[in-house]
Amino acid sequence: MSKDSKWTIAIDFDGTCVEHDYPAVGMDVEGAVDTLRALNKRGHRLILYTMRSGEKLEAALKWFKERKITLWAVNRNPEQEEWTESPKVFADLYIDDSALGCPIMFIEGVRRPVVKWAKVRSQLEFDGVL
Repeated sequence: MSKDSKWTIAIDFDGTCVEHDYPAVGMDVEGAVDTLRALNKRGHRLILYTMRSGEKLEAALKWFKERKITLWAVNRNPEQEEWTESPKVFADLYIDDSALGCPIMFIEGVRRPVVKWAKVRSQLEFDGVL
């Protein structure tokens, strides 16, 4: 992909956008909101890619709406239905605290690490995505 391309980016929720506090919605992870808004501003398509469902998914969707972060889709890529029946969400990039190589940080009192958005943003800027 070229630097000027619009990317499809799958974003996890718990441990990525918010601290781990499932089934509740945790506190915002530092840097997540600003970076996600910047991705929106550049025209990238964000897919919420989460295990949440029902009311817990609705709580996550409310989080995005309250922070004025636009999602293109939830747990699916609408375009891939044209060329595959696979349930795996196709994206150009996945940002997930459990992904190998994703920069993480530990927060006192939180049982699992969360995404270190400052490093994610730096990499996105280096790659020309932001």
